[in-house]
Amino acid sequence: MNYNKAMPNADKTPRFSILILNWRSEQHLPGCLNALQAQSFKDFEILLLDNGGDESIPKTLIDEYPELHLSLTRSEKNLGFAQGNNLIAKQARGEYLVLLNADAFLEPNWLSIIQDATLAYPEHFFASRLLKANEPEKIDGEWHVYHVSGLAWRHMHNQPQSQATNEAKAVFGACAAAAVYPRQAFEAVGGFDEDFFAYMEDIDLDFRLQLAGYPCLYVPEAIAYHVGSASSAPRSDFAVFHGHRNLPWVFIKNMPGLLFWCLAPLHVMVNLAYLVLAPFMGKGKVMARAKWASLKGLGDAFKKRWRIQKDRKASVGDIAKLLNWNPFAPLIKRKF
Repeated sequence: MNYNKAMPNADKTPRFSILILNWRSEQHLPGCLNALQAQSFKDFEILLLDNGGDESIPKTLIDEYPELHLSLTRSEKNLGFAQGNNLIAKQARGEYLVLLNADAFLEPNWLSIIQDATLAYPEHFFASRLLKANEPEKIDGEWHVYHVSGLAWRHMHNQPQSQATNEAKAVFGACAAAAVYPRQAFEAVGGFDEDFFAYMEDIDLDFRLQLAGYPCLYVPEAIAYHVGSASSAPRSDFAVFHGHRNLPWVFIKNMPGLLFWCLAPLHVMVNLAYLVLAPFMGKGKVMARAKWASLKGLGDAFKKRWRIQKDRKASVGDIAKLLNWNPFAPLIKRKF
């Protein structure tokens, strides 16, 4: 069910379509929309999905933000991050899609800075600097790091802002809490993989975009404040199950050519290590369920791999340069 506000210049294509999925984040949504209303760059529309949460967003919300071109779509059930964003992405008219969490608050010049980046770097997607909303002196993440083992994390997560990266640079990928994608690129690679439901789906999208020849640029001046884990705890059974079920699927689908065969033994060892260690962290049963579910989905993952690799434009060397090869990095960055 859709509730739409009549938009001026409805035939004009907006520069940005901002996609916001709300699930158990109602307390943060006004702050998110207030930050969008304060943007200095105004050429955007907002597509908001009420994703089957415990409390419905009232349709009167649209009237509370008369300056925003805002549409509200309801789903009776939780579609997950992947399918939910794909749903509203199909309604988007903008040249670029902005994925924005309901608990992320953009600085007023965020879109203006991103607009400049899109003009300077066409055919790219973009990562922005995320700071912790409740501890703004700390970094929530700068970009996605993908390790040769198949593990992934946010660069500089939990580090002081004084150590932030202050120059734009090519990176592996963007955290979808506040990320920007050319709409035609998002559509070309098929959007998010809906089998993932949630967790690792944005890293999978990063990988497929890179393989299809769309680089990612980190834009440090574009700053957002992110609450994080507003809808589910970071080490909840839900997060552990989906994260570790999806982990091998990302690797199998996307790791190209010779890299796949050279790194597959390491990836298997990492997954086995988590199975061994999980009981000592009180996650033995959920980890076993996750890896069993992952195994059951391997057939589909290999079918997807064939299609992705068949259309690959990036070379194996291009991808190798984007990976983190430090053997000790996962021990430092990953806690579970």
